[in-house]
Amino acid sequence: MGNLFSIGEILIDFIPHERGVALKDVVSFTRVPGGAPANVAAAVAKFGGTASLITKVGQDAFGDFLLEQLTKSGVKTDKIARTKEANTGLAFVSLREDGERDFSFYRNPSADLLLKASEVNVDWFGQGDVLHFGSVDLVDSPMKRAHVKAIGAAKMLGAIISFDPNVRLPLWDNPKQCRETIQEFIPTAHIIKVSDDELEFITGIADESIAIGSLFTGDVLAVVLTKGAKGADLYVQNEKYSSPGYSVKVEDTTGAGDAFTGAFLYQLLNLGAGQDNLQTLLKEHHHELMAFSNASGALVTTGKGAISSLPTKNEVLALMN
Repeated sequence: MGNLFSIGEILIDFIPHERGVALKDVVSFTRVPGGAPANVAAAVAKFGGTASLITKVGQDAFGDFLLEQLTKSGVKTDKIARTKEANTGLAFVSLREDGERDFSFYRNPSADLLLKASEVNVDWFGQGDVLHFGSVDLVDSPMKRAHVKAIGAAKMLGAIISFDPNVRLPLWDNPKQCRETIQEFIPTAHIIKVSDDELEFITGIADESIAIGSLFTGDVLAVVLTKGAKGADLYVQNEKYSSPGYSVKVEDTTGAGDAFTGAFLYQLLNLGAGQDNLQTLLKEHHHELMAFSNASGALVTTGKGAISSLPTKNEVLALMN
């Protein structure tokens, strides 16, 4: 079984105790580890895979906390650098009544954005591995250049590249810059995971089927469209495979997409996926791949925070049955 490498942000999510209250009116928060790449790595580790995070945290108490939490989650932390030049990133969250979120980020810059390309070792990656990344750390920074190096090296050595744009507009100077950067990196990936509420923004196309088709550019071999409680669709070689969602009592939607992605990539690793057999495996195993991923995404919404709410494999299988 290959290894999962996630590159990008790890930060502290401050989750409010109050629901349906604007962020300015929230009185108290709970501190939980967050950051989409970290969440995906933790999900893979929770299911029994080998996962590493490539990032940088501050020489501060929050950095200590995150490293401890990752270790407890089974994620390897040997590829996480430390710095005194910036603090560990923070995100304050407000929850609407339906569990959806608004964010306020504190990073100008945060430590993760200072990871340099020279700190990425090309020998980390190999055949049968997966490298996963998002768009949050693709703002103009040393970390963006570290992404470019990691993606190029991992792909050359036979790894599958997975990209979840995970749009967070407050982190960008303007929406145009965010969209253009995402479009710049889409062709570098083999798998694109995008949510239905991001699709039109990313592609500029209102028609769903045409928008999906436009994502098949460069090296893209498969597109996964997640639709929240409605489930998800998998697109491979002009084929569409739909999978329904699961009904659960939603507490907090933080990390649902990451739990889905982690479950999806874990299964691909378990199947021995590579660049040459990815499409074949997706076609042959689409039903169990999507069902397991949908159940994982659903279960994480029943708790608060992402990593702390990740389900076990047995819990996922129980929901599926």
